[in-house]
Amino acid sequence: MEFDYVVIGAGSAGCVLAARLSEDGASRVLLLEAGGRDLNPLIHVPLGVGKLWSDRLHDWGYDTEPEPTMNGRRIEVMRGRVLGGSSATNAMGYARGHPADYDRWAGYGLTQWSFSHVLPYFKRLEAWEGGADEFRGGSGPLHIERTRSQDPIWDAWLEAARAAGHPIIQDLNGGDQVGFARLQNTIKNGRRCSVAVAYLHPARARPNLKVVTRALVLRIVMEAKRAVGVAYQRGGKLTIARASKEVILAAGAINSPQLLMLSGIGPADHLRRHGIDVTLDAPGVGQNLQDHVSSNVWYQRLAPGPFRAHLRWDRLLFNVARAYLTGTGPATTLPAGLMAFLKTRPGLQSPDIHFLFRSLPPGATPWFPGIAPGWDDAIMVRPVLLHPESRGRITLASADPHRPPRIVQNFLATGADVRGLRDGVKLARDIARQAALDPFRGEELGPGDGVQSDDEIDDYNRRISQTAHHPCATCAMGVGGNSVVDGELRLHGAEGLRVVDASVIPDLVSGALNAVVIMIAEKASDMILGRPAPPPEPAK
Repeated sequence: MEFDYVVIGAGSAGCVLAARLSEDGASRVLLLEAGGRDLNPLIHVPLGVGKLWSDRLHDWGYDTEPEPTMNGRRIEVMRGRVLGGSSATNAMGYARGHPADYDRWAGYGLTQWSFSHVLPYFKRLEAWEGGADEFRGGSGPLHIERTRSQDPIWDAWLEAARAAGHPIIQDLNGGDQVGFARLQNTIKNGRRCSVAVAYLHPARARPNLKVVTRALVLRIVMEAKRAVGVAYQRGGKLTIARASKEVILAAGAINSPQLLMLSGIGPADHLRRHGIDVTLDAPGVGQNLQDHVSSNVWYQRLAPGPFRAHLRWDRLLFNVARAYLTGTGPATTLPAGLMAFLKTRPGLQSPDIHFLFRSLPPGATPWFPGIAPGWDDAIMVRPVLLHPESRGRITLASADPHRPPRIVQNFLATGADVRGLRDGVKLARDIARQAALDPFRGEELGPGDGVQSDDEIDDYNRRISQTAHHPCATCAMGVGGNSVVDGELRLHGAEGLRVVDASVIPDLVSGALNAVVIMIAEKASDMILGRPAPPPEPAK
Protein backbone atom coordinates (compact mmCIF):
# COMPACT_ATOMS: atom_id res chain seq x y z
CA MET A 1 0.00 0.00 0.00
CA GLU A 2 1.25 3.48 -0.82
CA PHE A 3 -0.03 6.79 0.52
CA ASP A 4 1.13 10.37 0.61
CA TYR A 5 0.95 10.50 4.41
CA VAL A 6 0.90 7.74 7.01
CA VAL A 7 -0.28 8.92 10.44
CA ILE A 8 0.49 6.66 13.41
CA GLY A 9 -2.07 6.97 16.20
CA ALA A 10 -5.69 8.15 16.07
CA GLY A 11 -5.59 10.17 19.27
CA SER A 12 -6.11 13.90 19.63
CA ALA A 13 -3.34 14.80 17.17
CA GLY A 14 -3.85 11.94 14.73
CA CYS A 15 -7.57 12.58 14.23
CA VAL A 16 -6.92 16.26 13.51
CA LEU A 17 -4.15 15.43 11.05
CA ALA A 18 -6.18 12.79 9.24
CA ALA A 19 -9.05 15.24 8.78
CA ARG A 20 -6.94 18.24 7.76
CA LEU A 21 -4.52 16.42 5.46
CA SER A 22 -7.32 14.66 3.58
CA GLU A 23 -9.70 17.60 3.20
CA ASP A 24 -8.27 18.59 -0.20
CA GLY A 25 -9.68 15.33 -1.61
CA ALA A 26 -6.40 14.52 -3.33
CA SER A 27 -3.81 13.64 -0.67
CA ARG A 28 -3.90 9.95 0.17
CA VAL A 29 -3.87 9.54 3.95
CA LEU A 30 -3.60 6.37 6.05
CA LEU A 31 -4.47 6.60 9.74
CA LEU A 32 -3.41 3.67 11.94
CA GLU A 33 -4.83 3.05 15.43
CA ALA A 34 -3.82 0.25 17.79
CA GLY A 35 -7.20 0.30 19.54
CA GLY A 36 -10.67 -0.29 18.19
CA ARG A 37 -13.55 1.92 17.11
CA ASP A 38 -15.21 4.21 19.63
CA LEU A 39 -18.49 2.28 19.73
CA ASN A 40 -18.78 1.76 23.49
CA PRO A 41 -21.68 3.91 24.82
CA LEU A 42 -19.65 4.58 27.97
CA ILE A 43 -17.26 6.65 25.85
CA HIS A 44 -20.03 8.96 24.70
CA VAL A 45 -22.03 9.31 27.92
CA PRO A 46 -20.05 11.76 30.07
CA LEU A 47 -20.76 9.96 33.35
CA GLY A 48 -19.46 6.74 31.80
CA VAL A 49 -15.92 7.97 32.37
CA GLY A 50 -15.96 6.50 35.87
CA LYS A 51 -16.41 2.97 34.50
CA LEU A 52 -13.79 3.59 31.81
CA TRP A 53 -11.29 4.48 34.50
CA SER A 54 -12.16 1.88 37.13
CA ASP A 55 -11.98 -1.00 34.63
CA ARG A 56 -9.14 0.52 32.53
CA LEU A 57 -11.30 0.22 29.41
CA HIS A 58 -9.85 1.36 26.05
CA ASP A 59 -6.55 1.91 27.83
CA TRP A 60 -2.97 0.76 27.20
CA GLY A 61 -2.80 -0.45 30.82
CA TYR A 62 0.46 1.29 31.65
CA ASP A 63 1.85 1.76 35.14
CA THR A 64 5.15 3.26 36.17
CA GLU A 65 8.07 1.37 37.58
CA PRO A 66 8.17 1.44 41.41
CA GLU A 67 8.83 5.12 42.18
CA PRO A 68 11.40 5.69 44.94
CA THR A 69 10.20 9.26 45.43
CA MET A 70 6.62 8.01 45.99
CA ASN A 71 7.30 5.36 48.65
CA GLY A 72 8.00 2.71 46.02
CA ARG A 73 4.47 2.82 44.59
CA ARG A 74 3.63 2.06 40.98
CA ILE A 75 1.61 4.98 39.59
CA GLU A 76 -1.21 4.32 37.14
CA VAL A 77 -0.63 5.92 33.71
CA MET A 78 -3.90 5.71 31.77
CA ARG A 79 -3.55 6.38 28.03
CA GLY A 80 -6.41 5.99 25.57
CA ARG A 81 -6.29 3.11 23.09
CA VAL A 82 -9.31 3.72 20.85
CA LEU A 83 -10.32 6.12 18.08
CA GLY A 84 -9.99 9.51 19.72
CA GLY A 85 -7.22 8.35 22.06
CA SER A 86 -7.28 9.96 25.48
CA SER A 87 -9.86 12.52 24.29
CA ALA A 88 -12.28 9.55 24.30
CA THR A 89 -11.42 8.55 27.88
CA ASN A 90 -10.48 11.78 29.70
CA ALA A 91 -12.56 13.91 32.08
CA MET A 92 -13.51 16.30 29.25
CA GLY A 93 -12.08 19.39 30.97
CA TYR A 94 -10.87 22.09 28.61
CA ALA A 95 -8.07 24.46 29.64
CA ARG A 96 -5.56 25.91 27.17
CA GLY A 97 -2.88 27.19 29.52
CA HIS A 98 -1.58 30.67 30.28
CA PRO A 99 -0.22 32.99 27.54
CA ALA A 100 3.09 33.16 29.40
CA ASP A 101 3.55 29.41 28.84
CA TYR A 102 3.76 29.84 25.07
CA ASP A 103 5.84 32.98 25.29
CA ARG A 104 8.25 30.90 27.39
CA TRP A 105 8.45 28.40 24.52
CA ALA A 106 9.25 31.28 22.16
CA GLY A 107 12.07 32.22 24.51
CA TYR A 108 13.67 28.84 23.81
CA GLY A 109 14.09 29.88 20.17
CA LEU A 110 10.71 28.49 19.07
CA THR A 111 9.58 31.92 17.89
CA GLN A 112 6.58 30.61 15.94
CA TRP A 113 5.09 29.13 19.10
CA SER A 114 4.47 32.31 21.10
CA PHE A 115 0.94 32.90 22.37
CA SER A 116 0.22 35.40 19.62
CA HIS A 117 1.20 32.72 17.06
CA VAL A 118 -0.81 29.86 18.60
CA LEU A 119 -3.93 31.84 19.53
CA PRO A 120 -5.33 31.73 15.95
CA TYR A 121 -5.06 27.92 16.03
CA PHE A 122 -6.87 27.69 19.36
CA LYS A 123 -9.61 29.84 17.87
CA ARG A 124 -9.69 27.68 14.74
CA LEU A 125 -10.39 24.50 16.69
CA GLU A 126 -13.02 25.90 19.08
CA ALA A 127 -16.78 25.98 18.89
CA TRP A 128 -17.16 27.85 22.17
CA GLU A 129 -20.72 28.13 23.40
CA GLY A 130 -20.14 31.79 24.21
CA GLY A 131 -19.29 32.58 20.60
CA ALA A 132 -16.19 34.05 19.00
CA ASP A 133 -14.34 36.99 20.50
CA GLU A 134 -10.75 38.21 20.66
CA PHE A 135 -9.74 35.12 22.65
CA ARG A 136 -12.20 32.39 21.64
CA GLY A 137 -13.32 30.67 18.46
CA GLY A 138 -16.98 30.03 17.76
CA SER A 139 -17.16 27.89 14.62
CA GLY A 140 -14.45 25.22 14.94
CA PRO A 141 -14.96 21.45 15.11
CA LEU A 142 -14.57 21.01 18.89
CA HIS A 143 -17.60 22.01 20.96
CA ILE A 144 -16.82 23.49 24.38
CA GLU A 145 -19.41 24.48 26.95
CA ARG A 146 -19.59 25.47 30.58
CA THR A 147 -20.45 22.67 32.97
CA ARG A 148 -24.11 21.87 33.45
CA SER A 149 -23.45 20.45 36.93
CA GLN A 150 -26.08 21.65 39.40
CA ASP A 151 -24.90 21.54 43.00
CA PRO A 152 -25.02 24.36 45.59
CA ILE A 153 -21.49 23.43 46.64
CA TRP A 154 -20.04 25.22 43.59
CA ASP A 155 -21.43 28.60 44.60
CA ALA A 156 -20.18 27.97 48.14
CA TRP A 157 -16.67 27.28 46.84
CA LEU A 158 -16.76 30.52 44.85
CA GLU A 159 -17.81 32.48 47.91
CA ALA A 160 -15.05 30.81 49.93
CA ALA A 161 -12.49 31.68 47.26
CA ARG A 162 -13.64 35.30 47.22
CA ALA A 163 -13.41 35.48 51.00
CA ALA A 164 -9.86 34.11 50.85
CA GLY A 165 -8.88 36.89 48.44
CA HIS A 166 -8.93 35.07 45.11
CA PRO A 167 -10.51 36.50 41.94
CA ILE A 168 -13.57 35.00 40.27
CA ILE A 169 -13.31 35.05 36.47
CA GLN A 170 -15.87 34.40 33.75
CA ASP A 171 -13.74 32.46 31.26
CA LEU A 172 -10.66 30.49 32.29
CA ASN A 173 -9.60 30.42 28.63
CA GLY A 174 -10.22 34.11 28.09
CA GLY A 175 -8.27 37.23 28.92
CA ASP A 176 -7.11 36.27 32.41
CA GLN A 177 -6.59 32.70 33.54
CA VAL A 178 -5.73 33.37 37.19
CA GLY A 179 -8.64 32.76 39.54
CA PHE A 180 -11.72 30.57 40.01
CA ALA A 181 -14.15 29.87 37.17
CA ARG A 182 -16.83 27.46 36.09
CA LEU A 183 -15.40 24.33 34.51
CA GLN A 184 -15.46 24.05 30.70
CA ASN A 185 -16.12 20.67 29.08
CA THR A 186 -15.80 19.14 25.63
CA ILE A 187 -19.44 18.04 25.62
CA LYS A 188 -22.05 18.66 22.92
CA ASN A 189 -25.75 17.89 23.16
CA GLY A 190 -25.16 15.86 26.30
CA ARG A 191 -22.47 13.62 24.76
CA ARG A 192 -18.68 13.61 24.84
CA CYS A 193 -17.20 15.62 22.00
CA SER A 194 -13.97 13.66 21.53
CA VAL A 195 -11.56 14.57 18.76
CA ALA A 196 -12.76 11.50 16.87
CA VAL A 197 -16.32 12.86 17.03
CA ALA A 198 -15.27 16.41 16.17
CA TYR A 199 -12.73 15.76 13.42
CA LEU A 200 -12.46 12.16 12.27
CA HIS A 201 -16.04 10.94 11.90
CA PRO A 202 -17.07 13.80 9.59
CA ALA A 203 -14.09 12.90 7.36
CA ARG A 204 -14.47 9.10 7.34
CA ALA A 205 -16.40 8.96 4.05
CA ARG A 206 -13.62 10.60 2.05
CA PRO A 207 -12.22 8.15 -0.51
CA ASN A 208 -8.69 9.46 0.01
CA LEU A 209 -8.71 8.68 3.76
CA LYS A 210 -8.21 5.13 5.00
CA VAL A 211 -8.58 4.37 8.72
CA VAL A 212 -7.30 1.04 10.04
CA THR A 213 -8.06 0.11 13.65
CA ARG A 214 -6.49 -2.65 15.78
CA ALA A 215 -3.27 -2.06 13.87
CA LEU A 216 -0.16 -2.20 16.05
CA VAL A 217 2.73 -0.38 14.40
CA LEU A 218 5.91 -2.37 14.89
CA ARG A 219 8.42 0.07 13.44
CA ILE A 220 8.94 2.99 11.13
CA VAL A 221 10.60 1.82 7.91
CA MET A 222 13.77 3.83 7.33
CA GLU A 223 15.93 3.92 4.22
CA ALA A 224 19.18 5.49 5.35
CA LYS A 225 17.97 8.54 7.29
CA ARG A 226 14.60 8.86 5.51
CA ALA A 227 11.28 7.50 6.73
CA VAL A 228 9.52 5.79 3.84
CA GLY A 229 6.72 3.89 5.57
CA VAL A 230 5.63 1.78 8.51
CA ALA A 231 5.32 -1.89 9.32
CA TYR A 232 2.17 -2.78 11.22
CA GLN A 233 0.44 -5.91 12.44
CA ARG A 234 -3.28 -6.54 12.34
CA GLY A 235 -4.85 -9.87 13.15
CA GLY A 236 -1.52 -11.63 12.87
CA LYS A 237 -0.83 -10.22 9.41
CA LEU A 238 2.17 -8.00 8.74
CA THR A 239 1.65 -5.09 6.35
CA ILE A 240 4.09 -2.52 4.99
CA ALA A 241 2.48 0.84 4.18
CA ARG A 242 4.67 3.29 2.28
CA ALA A 243 4.51 7.08 2.53
CA SER A 244 5.64 9.04 -0.52
CA LYS A 245 5.71 12.34 1.39
CA GLU A 246 5.84 11.89 5.17
CA VAL A 247 5.38 9.53 8.07
CA ILE A 248 3.77 11.40 10.97
CA LEU A 249 4.14 9.91 14.43
CA ALA A 250 1.19 10.88 16.65
CA ALA A 251 1.22 8.04 19.17
CA GLY A 252 1.55 10.17 22.32
CA ALA A 253 4.13 10.94 24.97
CA ILE A 254 4.57 7.28 25.95
CA ASN A 255 4.28 5.41 22.66
CA SER A 256 6.00 7.84 20.30
CA PRO A 257 9.43 7.60 21.94
CA GLN A 258 8.98 3.84 22.28
CA LEU A 259 8.26 3.49 18.56
CA LEU A 260 11.19 5.70 17.60
CA MET A 261 13.52 3.54 19.68
CA LEU A 262 12.09 0.34 18.20
CA SER A 263 12.86 1.87 14.81
CA GLY A 264 16.51 2.52 15.70
CA ILE A 265 16.12 6.18 16.61
CA GLY A 266 17.11 7.04 20.15
CA PRO A 267 20.03 6.89 22.62
CA ALA A 268 22.52 4.67 20.82
CA ASP A 269 23.85 2.79 23.86
CA HIS A 270 20.33 2.01 25.06
CA LEU A 271 19.30 0.69 21.64
CA ARG A 272 22.37 -1.52 21.36
CA ARG A 273 21.68 -3.04 24.78
CA HIS A 274 18.40 -4.28 23.34
CA GLY A 275 19.99 -5.54 20.13
CA ILE A 276 18.48 -2.79 17.96
CA ASP A 277 20.53 -1.46 15.05
CA VAL A 278 21.09 2.26 15.43
CA THR A 279 19.72 4.30 12.54
CA LEU A 280 20.04 7.65 14.29
CA ASP A 281 21.64 8.44 17.63
CA ALA A 282 19.07 10.75 19.26
CA PRO A 283 19.86 11.01 23.01
CA GLY A 284 16.75 13.05 23.81
CA VAL A 285 14.23 10.42 22.74
CA GLY A 286 12.33 9.24 25.81
CA GLN A 287 14.04 11.68 28.15
CA ASN A 288 12.62 14.81 29.79
CA LEU A 289 9.25 13.21 30.72
CA GLN A 290 7.08 15.75 32.54
CA ASP A 291 3.64 15.38 34.07
CA HIS A 292 1.34 17.14 36.49
CA VAL A 293 1.28 15.51 39.93
CA SER A 294 -1.75 16.03 42.15
CA SER A 295 -2.63 15.57 45.81
CA ASN A 296 -6.07 15.41 47.43
CA VAL A 297 -7.80 17.43 50.15
CA TRP A 298 -11.27 16.19 51.10
CA TYR A 299 -13.93 16.58 53.72
CA GLN A 300 -17.01 14.81 54.95
CA ARG A 301 -20.14 16.41 53.47
CA LEU A 302 -22.69 17.14 56.18
CA ALA A 303 -25.67 16.25 53.98
CA PRO A 304 -25.60 14.21 50.75
CA GLY A 305 -25.23 16.23 47.58
CA PRO A 306 -27.53 15.76 44.57
CA PHE A 307 -25.13 13.53 42.67
CA ARG A 308 -25.13 10.78 45.27
CA ALA A 309 -28.76 9.94 44.49
CA HIS A 310 -27.96 9.70 40.77
CA LEU A 311 -25.45 6.90 41.45
CA ARG A 312 -28.03 4.51 42.89
CA TRP A 313 -27.90 1.52 40.54
CA ASP A 314 -31.42 1.63 39.17
CA ARG A 315 -31.32 5.39 38.58
CA LEU A 316 -27.83 5.19 37.13
CA LEU A 317 -28.77 2.58 34.52
CA PHE A 318 -31.81 4.60 33.49
CA ASN A 319 -29.86 7.86 33.33
CA VAL A 320 -27.00 6.38 31.30
CA ALA A 321 -29.49 5.01 28.76
CA ARG A 322 -31.33 8.32 28.72
CA ALA A 323 -28.11 10.25 28.13
CA TYR A 324 -26.99 7.95 25.31
CA LEU A 325 -30.35 7.96 23.54
CA THR A 326 -31.53 11.52 24.13
CA GLY A 327 -28.54 13.53 25.36
CA THR A 328 -30.44 14.61 28.47
CA GLY A 329 -30.42 13.93 32.20
CA PRO A 330 -27.85 13.85 35.01
CA ALA A 331 -25.50 11.41 33.21
CA THR A 332 -24.70 14.13 30.66
CA THR A 333 -22.42 15.88 33.13
CA LEU A 334 -19.89 15.06 35.86
CA PRO A 335 -19.81 15.88 39.58
CA ALA A 336 -17.30 18.64 38.86
CA GLY A 337 -18.20 22.28 38.52
CA LEU A 338 -15.12 24.46 38.95
CA MET A 339 -11.49 24.94 38.06
CA ALA A 340 -8.96 27.31 39.56
CA PHE A 341 -5.51 28.48 38.50
CA LEU A 342 -3.60 30.24 41.26
CA LYS A 343 -0.23 31.77 42.08
CA THR A 344 1.16 30.80 45.47
CA ARG A 345 3.56 33.77 45.52
CA PRO A 346 3.86 37.14 43.79
CA GLY A 347 6.09 37.65 40.78
CA LEU A 348 5.23 34.43 38.95
CA GLN A 349 4.62 34.80 35.22
CA SER A 350 1.98 32.06 35.18
CA PRO A 351 -0.02 30.07 37.77
CA ASP A 352 1.83 27.36 39.66
CA ILE A 353 -1.14 25.55 41.25
CA HIS A 354 -4.28 24.21 39.62
CA PHE A 355 -7.36 23.07 41.57
CA LEU A 356 -9.66 20.30 40.34
CA PHE A 357 -12.96 20.00 42.22
CA ARG A 358 -15.28 17.07 42.74
CA SER A 359 -18.42 16.55 44.80
CA LEU A 360 -17.91 12.83 45.42
CA PRO A 361 -15.47 10.99 47.71
CA PRO A 362 -12.51 9.05 46.30
CA GLY A 363 -13.57 5.58 45.23
CA ALA A 364 -17.28 6.36 45.03
CA THR A 365 -19.13 3.57 43.20
CA PRO A 366 -22.77 2.83 42.28
CA TRP A 367 -24.85 1.71 45.27
CA PHE A 368 -28.23 0.22 46.08
CA PRO A 369 -29.95 -0.12 49.48
CA GLY A 370 -29.48 -3.56 51.02
CA ILE A 371 -27.30 -4.88 48.18
CA ALA A 372 -24.42 -2.53 47.49
CA PRO A 373 -23.79 -0.37 50.57
CA GLY A 374 -23.91 3.37 50.15
CA TRP A 375 -21.10 5.69 51.12
CA ASP A 376 -20.82 8.92 53.06
CA ASP A 377 -20.72 11.87 50.71
CA ALA A 378 -17.73 14.19 50.55
CA ILE A 379 -16.35 17.29 48.91
CA MET A 380 -12.91 17.24 47.37
CA VAL A 381 -10.29 19.50 45.83
CA ARG A 382 -7.16 18.22 44.12
CA PRO A 383 -4.16 20.60 44.13
CA VAL A 384 -2.08 20.05 40.98
CA LEU A 385 1.55 21.17 40.65
CA LEU A 386 1.68 22.94 37.28
CA HIS A 387 5.39 23.46 36.59
CA PRO A 388 7.43 20.70 38.22
CA GLU A 389 11.20 20.58 38.05
CA SER A 390 11.28 16.78 38.28
CA ARG A 391 11.96 14.85 35.08
CA GLY A 392 11.23 11.22 34.26
CA ARG A 393 11.97 9.01 31.27
CA ILE A 394 10.61 6.42 28.87
CA THR A 395 12.92 3.51 28.03
CA LEU A 396 12.52 0.15 26.36
CA ALA A 397 11.87 -2.96 28.39
CA SER A 398 12.46 -5.08 25.31
CA ALA A 399 12.91 -4.94 21.55
CA ASP A 400 9.51 -6.67 21.34
CA PRO A 401 6.91 -4.08 20.18
CA HIS A 402 4.20 -5.96 22.09
CA ARG A 403 5.84 -5.27 25.45
CA PRO A 404 5.12 -1.99 27.27
CA PRO A 405 7.96 0.45 27.74
CA ARG A 406 9.41 1.28 31.13
CA ILE A 407 7.96 4.49 32.57
CA VAL A 408 9.60 6.43 35.40
CA GLN A 409 7.77 9.63 36.40
CA ASN A 410 10.18 10.63 39.20
CA PHE A 411 7.52 12.80 40.83
CA LEU A 412 8.53 15.10 43.73
CA ALA A 413 12.23 14.50 43.13
CA THR A 414 13.26 18.08 43.94
CA GLY A 415 12.82 20.23 47.00
CA ALA A 416 11.00 22.87 44.96
CA ASP A 417 8.41 20.34 43.81
CA VAL A 418 7.89 19.03 47.33
CA ARG A 419 7.37 22.59 48.59
CA GLY A 420 5.13 23.48 45.65
CA LEU A 421 2.66 20.64 46.19
CA ARG A 422 2.75 21.26 49.94
CA ASP A 423 1.83 24.90 49.28
CA GLY A 424 -1.04 23.69 47.12
CA VAL A 425 -2.41 21.58 49.97
CA LYS A 426 -2.13 24.51 52.39
CA LEU A 427 -3.88 26.81 49.93
CA ALA A 428 -6.71 24.32 49.43
CA ARG A 429 -7.17 24.00 53.18
CA ASP A 430 -7.25 27.77 53.62
CA ILE A 431 -10.05 28.17 51.09
CA ALA A 432 -11.97 25.11 52.31
CA ARG A 433 -12.05 26.47 55.87
CA GLN A 434 -13.82 29.70 54.90
CA ALA A 435 -17.23 30.34 56.44
CA ALA A 436 -19.08 29.99 53.12
CA LEU A 437 -18.46 26.23 53.26
CA ASP A 438 -19.52 25.78 56.89
CA PRO A 439 -23.01 24.46 55.95
CA PHE A 440 -21.44 21.74 53.80
CA ARG A 441 -18.08 20.87 55.35
CA GLY A 442 -17.61 18.28 58.03
CA GLU A 443 -14.46 16.55 59.28
CA GLU A 444 -11.33 16.76 57.18
CA LEU A 445 -10.74 13.21 55.96
CA GLY A 446 -7.58 13.84 53.98
CA PRO A 447 -4.91 14.76 54.89
CA GLY A 448 -6.78 14.85 58.23
CA ASP A 449 -6.46 17.03 61.30
CA GLY A 450 -3.47 14.97 62.49
CA VAL A 451 -1.41 16.08 59.48
CA GLN A 452 -0.21 19.64 60.10
CA SER A 453 3.56 20.03 59.93
CA ASP A 454 5.44 20.41 56.64
CA ASP A 455 7.00 16.98 57.04
CA GLU A 456 3.60 15.40 57.70
CA ILE A 457 2.07 17.03 54.62
CA ASP A 458 5.04 15.95 52.50
CA ASP A 459 4.70 12.36 53.72
CA TYR A 460 0.97 12.44 52.94
CA ASN A 461 1.66 13.69 49.42
CA ARG A 462 4.18 10.93 48.75
CA ARG A 463 1.68 8.33 49.97
CA ILE A 464 -1.37 9.40 47.96
CA SER A 465 -0.39 11.67 45.07
CA GLN A 466 -1.24 10.61 41.53
CA THR A 467 -0.74 11.79 37.99
CA ALA A 468 -3.19 14.29 36.50
CA HIS A 469 -2.64 12.42 33.19
CA HIS A 470 -0.71 15.10 31.30
CA PRO A 471 2.56 13.39 30.23
CA CYS A 472 4.62 15.26 27.67
CA ALA A 473 8.06 16.39 26.41
CA THR A 474 9.58 12.96 25.64
CA CYS A 475 10.36 14.06 22.04
CA ALA A 476 10.67 17.73 22.90
CA MET A 477 10.91 20.38 20.22
CA GLY A 478 13.79 22.80 20.35
CA VAL A 479 16.74 24.28 18.52
CA GLY A 480 19.58 22.44 20.23
CA GLY A 481 20.68 20.36 23.17
CA ASN A 482 18.74 17.11 23.48
CA SER A 483 15.70 18.35 21.58
CA VAL A 484 14.23 15.72 19.25
CA VAL A 485 12.23 17.78 16.74
CA ASP A 486 12.62 21.28 15.35
CA GLY A 487 10.11 24.12 15.41
CA GLU A 488 8.24 22.55 12.48
CA LEU A 489 8.15 19.19 14.30
CA ARG A 490 10.58 17.50 11.89
CA LEU A 491 12.83 14.95 13.52
CA HIS A 492 16.38 16.27 13.84
CA GLY A 493 18.71 14.33 11.54
CA ALA A 494 15.98 12.54 9.59
CA GLU A 495 13.87 13.22 6.54
CA GLY A 496 10.21 12.52 5.87
CA LEU A 497 9.41 12.09 9.58
CA ARG A 498 7.58 14.38 11.98
CA VAL A 499 6.30 13.91 15.51
CA VAL A 500 3.00 15.63 16.28
CA ASP A 501 1.58 14.95 19.75
CA ALA A 502 2.15 15.78 23.42
CA SER A 503 5.67 14.39 23.28
CA VAL A 504 6.90 17.49 21.37
CA ILE A 505 5.73 19.96 24.04
CA PRO A 506 8.92 21.60 25.43
CA ASP A 507 7.55 21.96 28.95
CA LEU A 508 4.24 21.84 30.76
CA VAL A 509 1.60 24.50 30.34
CA SER A 510 -0.68 25.81 33.08
CA GLY A 511 -3.59 23.55 32.23
CA ALA A 512 -4.64 20.28 30.65
CA LEU A 513 -3.01 19.04 27.44
CA ASN A 514 -5.89 17.99 25.18
CA ALA A 515 -6.47 21.53 23.90
CA VAL A 516 -2.73 22.03 23.46
CA VAL A 517 -2.30 18.86 21.43
CA ILE A 518 -5.21 19.73 19.14
CA MET A 519 -3.70 23.19 18.61
CA ILE A 520 -0.31 21.65 17.80
CA ALA A 521 -1.91 19.33 15.25
CA GLU A 522 -3.83 22.19 13.63
CA LYS A 523 -0.60 24.17 13.31
CA ALA A 524 1.31 21.11 12.09
CA SER A 525 -1.23 20.50 9.32
CA ASP A 526 -0.42 23.92 7.87
CA MET A 527 3.30 23.21 8.13
CA ILE A 528 2.98 19.81 6.45
CA LEU A 529 0.85 21.13 3.59
CA GLY A 530 2.98 24.25 3.13
CA ARG A 531 0.09 26.59 3.90
CA PRO A 532 0.88 30.02 5.37
CA ALA A 533 0.17 30.39 9.05
CA PRO A 534 -2.54 32.86 10.05
CA PRO A 535 -1.24 36.25 11.19
CA PRO A 536 -0.25 36.42 14.87
CA GLU A 537 -2.92 37.87 17.14
CA PRO A 538 -1.36 39.81 20.00
CA ALA A 539 -3.33 39.33 23.20
CA LYS A 540 -4.79 42.58 24.50
